[in-house]
Amino acid sequence: MGNGLGRYHSAGIPEYLARHYWWAYLSPRGVWFFDHHWIIDLILFGHYRRILNEVLRRYTARHALCTLQLTCAYGALTPALVRAAPAQQLHVMDVARIQLAATKDKLSAPDHVSMAQMDAEALAYAANSFDTVIIFFLLHELPDDARARVLAEVMRVLSPGGRLLIAEYGHNQGRHPLHRFAPLRWMQERLEPFLSGFWHSDLHVLIQNCATGQHKTVRLESETALFGGYYRVAEYHV
Repeated sequence: MGNGLGRYHSAGIPEYLARHYWWAYLSPRGVWFFDHHWIIDLILFGHYRRILNEVLRRYTARHALCTLQLTCAYGALTPALVRAAPAQQLHVMDVARIQLAATKDKLSAPDHVSMAQMDAEALAYAANSFDTVIIFFLLHELPDDARARVLAEVMRVLSPGGRLLIAEYGHNQGRHPLHRFAPLRWMQERLEPFLSGFWHSDLHVLIQNCATGQHKTVRLESETALFGGYYRVAEYHV
């Protein structure tokens, strides 16, 4: 298996992650390179801080006793969550040990954050364990079936009255200049093979269906469009 897929498979890494994203999330050089603020900001066309601040604004607007950050994220998300609400329980999970280690290195008091290695498609947490779940630019990196399983797990572990915060790409309606610029779109879809499917899917309907499958109801509380709708931060309540 190319690119060390056999080694990653034995470590429990999903096939799509090992095949398509090993260079960004599993390679030590990739982890070092992409976890720089200026790189993240470049990838997000200068909007990283605005997106992060919108997530933090929503996070701090309502007291959360127990929060799950669904997979690690490059940049300042985890330390910022700790600083924003130091008394709250923060759990961070990821399927890749190298990602957990990189996140732990950013924390001044790592013992205050509970970290666990597991697959987001099969969370080991009990049902109704969290009153907040945060997903930061993960869903567009998942194949359709994996995305549905992850969101079903999110709905399972979210307690009634809980909320889901999602930072992601906006829907591609072909109106944004970056959606219409074919060379850039081609490059993004080459690097992100599941982005096109996400761009043209209805995230709201998927989340509602996943909630129904867990015998719960969910509503879109609010959604903020950033950079002309190219990005979005959405808040759902269960």
